[in-house]
Amino acid sequence: MIRVAAVGDIHLGPDSRGLLRPAFETLHRQADLLLLAGDLTRHGTPEEARVVADEVAGLPVPVIAVLGNHDHHAERPDDVTDVLRSAGVTVLEGEGTVIEVDGVRVGVAGTKGFGGGFAGRSGSEFGEPEMKAFVRHTRGLADGLRGALDGLAADDCAVRIALTHFSPVPDTLVGEPLEIYPFLGSYLLAEAVDESGADLAVHGHAHLGTEHGITSGGVRVRNVAQPVIRRAFAVYGLPVDGSPTTATSAA
Repeated sequence: MIRVAAVGDIHLGPDSRGLLRPAFETLHRQADLLLLAGDLTRHGTPEEARVVADEVAGLPVPVIAVLGNHDHHAERPDDVTDVLRSAGVTVLEGEGTVIEVDGVRVGVAGTKGFGGGFAGRSGSEFGEPEMKAFVRHTRGLADGLRGALDGLAADDCAVRIALTHFSPVPDTLVGEPLEIYPFLGSYLLAEAVDESGADLAVHGHAHLGTEHGITSGGVRVRNVAQPVIRRAFAVYGLPVDGSPTTATSAA
């Protein structure tokens, strides 16, 4: 059993220094890795990123992250990424990474993702250049996720996880106003997950959403935004045979 701890939307700033560290220091008793599903900062400044870095530096499990929209707000995502990587965090965008857990190769593919909506109610690359650019951006990030998952399959990973900030399915948005669904995720992310294959998809972003969902291809999806899970992190168990089940242990 691979134990995956995950949380997103922690929105740390200078006044929250040390808030999550006590819980994170218990991770080695509960999980094999920690996934951070974006919106780690409030405004995407390097100063806020250093608070996040201090919370996770030197933890006894690997830490893998994607950025969220808040982490892009100050238009310094590269600086935020550099600060996190200096603390040992693996930050992904259209890439995959592999860790070994008791001899099992576990792959994580990550992208921030973007909006656009879901099947039957989505934007398309048609009309004004601004709309074309919007959807084209989402498609490009989804293609990056697909390529990363394919790479993990070629790398003989027994377990593959898709990590995003934006949601791949509407299921985990239930509770949010319907009017903003197009800005919370895109079906293109789910298509990438289903076409390339994964054992679990993890995202954040939807603070009023629902924890549990599933893609049309049967991949389980978990919204780990902290306002949804209401704890420092949730833990999910992934049997190596590929059928994930939700574990209840969390901090």
